[in-house]
Amino acid sequence: MRILNLYAGIGGNRKLWTPQGNEHEITSVENKKEIADFYKHQFPNDQVILEDAQQYLLKHFRKYDFIWTSRPCQTHSRARFWGAKNINPVLPDMGLYSEIIFLKYYFGGKWVAENVNPYYEPLIKPTANIGRHLFWANFHIPAHKFKEADINRGNIKELEKLHGFDTTGYNFNNRKDQILRNCVNPDLGLYILNRALEIRSQENIKQLKLFQ
Repeated sequence: MRILNLYAGIGGNRKLWTPQGNEHEITSVENKKEIADFYKHQFPNDQVILEDAQQYLLKHFRKYDFIWTSRPCQTHSRARFWGAKNINPVLPDMGLYSEIIFLKYYFGGKWVAENVNPYYEPLIKPTANIGRHLFWANFHIPAHKFKEADINRGNIKELEKLHGFDTTGYNFNNRKDQILRNCVNPDLGLYILNRALEIRSQENIKQLKLFQ
């Protein structure tokens, strides 16, 4: 399957998708070079694009069967709102919702948009709420429990162990603990992909039966 992984980060959501690197064709888009370099080292068989993810989506979405987008969550997060609302308020980045609407009406494959539980009522009702994540998708995502990172107290080593990454020797412009906290649990990433594959397989079987 041809997969587009937008705002890839270091690849938490993608980590368990292809253990051998041969099951899917994966294109990942990340606009921070040092993070993209780390990702490429972890997943050498992926095509890694250093570009604005939303612009890449607009130009290339028709090439893919499955799209995952995890637009940066900071302007929506409860933690930032509680900690900085009286110091440095920011306008929420509405690109999250424009991508959801775009994928819903223009993309013919399976898609999922992930973000954190926001400090406000979501403007578009999510498909699923799992842990600290909301998911919008065009397929059913059953509720499930996964171990989550401690976004308040977890240290770098604990976060690395949880997500299965070793960032020793890598220098990032952003804080390592923040980069690791931004990761989606790899087990959760695999769970979501498997749900998409399951629905896609069922739809293919139905189509075959119609033509028999």
